[in-house]
Amino acid sequence: MAGKPPCPTQAVPPPLQLSFSFSPSLRSQRESIPQVEENRRWRKQVEESPLLRPQWRLAQRTRGWSSWRSQWPFTKARSFCKTHTSLFKKILLGLLCFAYAAYFLAACILNFQRALALFVITCLVIFALVLPFLKNLLGKKLTRGLKPFENSRLKLWMKWVFAGASLVGLILWLALDTAQRPEQLISFAGICMFILILFACSKHHSAVSWRAVFWGLGLQFVFGILVIRTDLGYNAFKWLGEQVQIFLNYTVAGSSFVFGDMLVKDVFAFQALPIIIFFGCVMSILYYLGLVQWVVQKVAWFLQITMGTTATETLAVAGNIFVGMTEAPLLIRPYLADMTLSEIHAVMTGGFATISGTVLGAFISFGVDASSLISASVMAAPCALALSKLAYPEVEESKFKSEEGVKLPRGKERNVLEAASNGATDAIGLAANVAANLVAFLAVLAFINAALSWLGELVDIQGLTFQALSFTQVICSYILRPMVFMMGVEWTDCPMVAELVGIKFFTNEFVAYQQLSQYKNKRLSGVEEWIEGEKQWISHQ
Repeated sequence: MAGKPPCPTQAVPPPLQLSFSFSPSLRSQRESIPQVEENRRWRKQVEESPLLRPQWRLAQRTRGWSSWRSQWPFTKARSFCKTHTSLFKKILLGLLCFAYAAYFLAACILNFQRALALFVITCLVIFALVLPFLKNLLGKKLTRGLKPFENSRLKLWMKWVFAGASLVGLILWLALDTAQRPEQLISFAGICMFILILFACSKHHSAVSWRAVFWGLGLQFVFGILVIRTDLGYNAFKWLGEQVQIFLNYTVAGSSFVFGDMLVKDVFAFQALPIIIFFGCVMSILYYLGLVQWVVQKVAWFLQITMGTTATETLAVAGNIFVGMTEAPLLIRPYLADMTLSEIHAVMTGGFATISGTVLGAFISFGVDASSLISASVMAAPCALALSKLAYPEVEESKFKSEEGVKLPRGKERNVLEAASNGATDAIGLAANVAANLVAFLAVLAFINAALSWLGELVDIQGLTFQALSFTQVICSYILRPMVFMMGVEWTDCPMVAELVGIKFFTNEFVAYQQLSQYKNKRLSGVEEWIEGEKQWISHQ
C-alpha cells in the first residue's frame, strides 16, 4: 500500500515556480538554493505519480524557452535601457540645453534687437531655475545675517523708520510731481475719501490691520509709478500688451477655418468669442505645466511677507490675476471649510477686483488696450486685499498664517493635449455666457429706449431714451459723477465715465466695455469731440 500511486481523483498540487534551462551552466547560474530544493521535491513527486509528468515536461519546455529568450540582443538592450533610464534622460537633457544655447547665441549675435524677446524669456527661465539653488545656498547665511533684527525693540524702530521714510518720500513726490498740475491731487484726495468711507463702514473698527491697508495701497502706488511714470516700466508693459495682442490674433487661423473669412471679419460673435476659447486653452496648458501655480505662489509669497495676510486668502487673491473668480477658490478648495469669514471676504473681494485670462482676451477683442488691462489687473490685487481687510478685519484665529501645509493642486489631465482640449471645452461656457449676456442686455436696453421714447412722445418730449433721461442716467450722471471725479477723471469726461460705471453696475461689464470701445473708435476715426453740445468720446483713454 505504501508504493501504490495516488488515486486519479486525488487533488493534484498546483505547479510551482520552476527554474529550468537547456544547459546545466545556465541552470546553475539562475537557480537559487530554495529553487533547487523545490525541484528535487517535484522530481520525487513525479516519480511517485505519473499524472504529474505532463506538467513536468511543459514546465521544462516553457522555462527553457524563457531562459533562451532572455539571451536575445533586443532583450538585453531593453534591460540595459531600463537600468540606465536616468542616465539617458540626463544625456538627452544636456544635448537639448547645448542645442538651445547654440541657437540662443546665434540669434543674439545676428540681431540682438530682434532676439530681445527671446533674451528676456531666457533670463526669466534661468532665474526661475537658479532661484531654488540660491535659496539653498544662501538661505542660511541670510538667516544668520538677519538674526540681529529679530530683536523686538530694533524691529519696532526699523518699522517706524521705514514708515517715516515712506511718508516723507510720498510727500516729496506729490509736491514735485503736482507742482505743475495741482489737479492731480484730486485723485489723492479721492483715495483718502474712499479709505474713510470704508473705515466708517468697517465691521470691526478696532481690529483693522493698518499694515495690510497701507502696504496694499503702497504697492499699488509703486507699481503705478513703475508702469506709468518710468520709461522702462511703460515700455515693458506696452511691449507685453503688444505681444498678447499678436498672440491672440492667431485665433483668426482657427476661426477662419471653421466659420470662413467673411464671417470672422464682419461678425462680432465669430471675431471675439473664439478668442475666449483660444485663451482658455492656453491657460489650461499653462496650468497643467505648473507655470500658473508657480507664478501665483511667488506673488502670494511677496504679498504675504509685506502685508501680513494669511496664506489661503493671499493665494486666492494672487490667483485671481490669472484665473477667474470661480476658478481661484478652487486653488484653495481643501482649506475653504476652515477659513475665517474675513478670509472668505478677501477671496470674494479679490474676485470682483480682477479679471481672468479668458475675460482679458474678450476685453482685448473689444479694442481695449491690452497693457492697460494687464497692469490694472496686477495693481488691483494688493489694493483689493488691503480694502478687504479694512472693510472686514480679521478677529478670529486663522489656521493658515504660514504657507506650510498649503499647496496648490496640479491639473488632473494626463498630458498636454488633454489639458488643451479640456481648456477649450471649458471656455465654451464662458463664450456662450458672454454672447447670451450681450444679446439679452442689449435687447432689454433697446426695449427700454423704445418704451421711454414712446412715453416721451405722448407728452411732446422728443429723444427720451435710456441714455438721455432715465433712472440709470440720473444715477450715472448725477450720483456717480462726484465719485468718478474724485477718482481723477476730468470734469468734462465725468458724465461719460460715470455712465460706463453705471452700466457696469446695473447691467454687465461686457456691455460697458463695448460702449467704451465705441468711444475709442470715434476718437480714432476722427469724429469731432463735441457735436451739438454733446461730448462724443473720452479725452483720455
